[in-house]
Amino acid sequence: MTVKTPNETGPEPTAAAGLQPFLHDSCITLHAPSFTASRPDGQLSLGADGFYHGERRALARLEISTDRVPVAPVSGSLEGANRALFRTVLRGVAETTADPAVVLERRRTTAPGRQTESLRVLNSGRIPALIRLTVAAGTDLATMEQVKSGIAVAPVAATVEVATGAALVWTRDTVTVRLAGSPAPTGIEASGQLHYDIALAPGEDWKAELVCTAEDSEGEPFPAPAAGSTPWRTPQLRSADHRFDDWLHQSHADLERLLLADPDQPADVFLAAGAPWFATLFGRDSLWAARMLLPLGTSLAASTLRVLARRQGTATDPRTQEQPGKILHEVRRAGLRLPEHDLDLPPVYYGTVDATPLWITLLHDAWRWGLDPAEVEALLPHAESALAWMSEHGDADGDGFLEYIDSTGRGLANQGWKDSGDSIRFRDGRLADPPIALCEVQAYAYEAARGGAALLRAFGRPGADRWEEWAERLKSRFRSAFWVEDARGPYPAVALDRGKHPADAVTSAFGHLLGTGLLDHEESVLLAKRLAGPDLDSGFGLRTLSSDSRGFNPLGYHIGSVWPHDTAIAVHGLSRAGFPETAASLAAGLVRASGAFDARLPELFAGYGTDAGRQPVPYPASCRPQAWAAASAVLVLQSLLGLSADVPNGTLTVAPQVPEDYRPLHVTGLAVAGAPLELTIAADGTAQVQAPAGLTVHGTA
Repeated sequence: MTVKTPNETGPEPTAAAGLQPFLHDSCITLHAPSFTASRPDGQLSLGADGFYHGERRALARLEISTDRVPVAPVSGSLEGANRALFRTVLRGVAETTADPAVVLERRRTTAPGRQTESLRVLNSGRIPALIRLTVAAGTDLATMEQVKSGIAVAPVAATVEVATGAALVWTRDTVTVRLAGSPAPTGIEASGQLHYDIALAPGEDWKAELVCTAEDSEGEPFPAPAAGSTPWRTPQLRSADHRFDDWLHQSHADLERLLLADPDQPADVFLAAGAPWFATLFGRDSLWAARMLLPLGTSLAASTLRVLARRQGTATDPRTQEQPGKILHEVRRAGLRLPEHDLDLPPVYYGTVDATPLWITLLHDAWRWGLDPAEVEALLPHAESALAWMSEHGDADGDGFLEYIDSTGRGLANQGWKDSGDSIRFRDGRLADPPIALCEVQAYAYEAARGGAALLRAFGRPGADRWEEWAERLKSRFRSAFWVEDARGPYPAVALDRGKHPADAVTSAFGHLLGTGLLDHEESVLLAKRLAGPDLDSGFGLRTLSSDSRGFNPLGYHIGSVWPHDTAIAVHGLSRAGFPETAASLAAGLVRASGAFDARLPELFAGYGTDAGRQPVPYPASCRPQAWAAASAVLVLQSLLGLSADVPNGTLTVAPQVPEDYRPLHVTGLAVAGAPLELTIAADGTAQVQAPAGLTVHGTA
């Protein structure tokens, strides 16, 4: 995005107007609902850079320079999720040899509504140093949709706070931003500049703090939760591959900082989808992430279910696509309007076909992992409404499949997780016409119907037989309608189009079908072989579209890129279906990729394979961190350990298939039935399990 700033603050950033900004080289620190995106050297200067709070950009520029002194950034790295440290050499200052003598350290901490930059200049030379440090700041107070669209927004004029003379203030609409320096700067200008004149003797250092606060008089749609309210245990992994350990550690740190609270019930928290574009409630994303984290405890699942249940559809509204029993897609303060994509979403939008069955399945799975029966029972009326939605509204034409169509012309054309407009297609590249029935959504519906039936029967509520029969009819119809064939044999089409023609592209959706019960063993064997093929398995994870397909684009959002959560779901499905070797191979690809992304796997990355380079290629506009990409680390670990729980029946299954590359392996911080679970996998593959009393452990442990 091109942000126009007053001439006094320096030259305008160069970017192509109207294009979504790239993020692949951004350093993002976050503590939801706030985050900061900067250049790798710490500067906030162009594109999507900025300090954001509650879907508004509070600062668009924060650059530090020195008068007539060349600077050389030498390092920049995260220190957790909400902290980063940047170092810059001030070249030629106090130098008597070729060695650098004066270094500027810039330590950033992002907190809800607050960004702190702790500055330190250290003179390690043998002679004194005189430096003028200038901080250039500015903002456009742009909304997230304006930033994402790449359209220039007029800058907001600053005022100098008269009382202290040490702060700049910007105000527009209901938002007020204040940038204060401590100690007070040598000089301050309404053009957005703070000056510091620094004199350092040899060995001396100088320190200052820049604090930016953002306040919105209307409050936040979803505030930060209370401190110390992380609703899961802290996992600790020690394995023979430090990349796996680092991935889990960084993922846990990011997930903690992606938490948001329900303003109606602040004790109920959920995971925001990701930064920067999706730092809010997304039904599908929050449900999948909570499901992936069940081995760490059931509290997040319970609160996520309640947050979404409070907003479950009760009426029929064509504009918002709300329907009785339906689980929402997303919530934003002012909706999302992207005219260049013919997109105009209302603040509360229900345009998703899969969130509703995923809600039911999360409730079922949380129950099996030990969620308090009283909490489960309180949610059963919502589960019954969600089940009813599947047959009464999700199946709009009565053919027995869940399908979707955007009836507004301004909503999402595709309403599964691959929701870009060009994602659902035929093998020859033609796009499928709606209404569209996705293959993976039928698997979700099958699991939901079976899981819902189990819940109804266990809690003495009517309807269990009906939903089991519904699931079996779906299974039979799927086998008849979805399966197609190419030179390599049979496989399920990605979808059925308006005419009930199978859209026969080969996609990563196969992984979402495995282990759900929708397929028989022979069908599962076929899909496991497909997932292991080089056209889908890039070596860093699964491509969303086969590289043999017409229209394959390794930099296409859903037509050739790799999504970590998508691969992790396949790993889990393969493990559940009895294909541990293929699961382990795909898991190794994600671990390999995590090392290249400094342990913070992005929302997605390009689908270039290991045969095309040793490192995965970033997708330029990807969120990083993203909740389900981070949570994938836990799902992969669960899959390799062969963990599944059935607390209502008093059993825990531990069937580890941990590859030799990760052994020995020791993990703590897992939980089942609210009690600790600890596992050790020795170098020879044998397992030791410390499980809660009262559970019978099955498997090879």
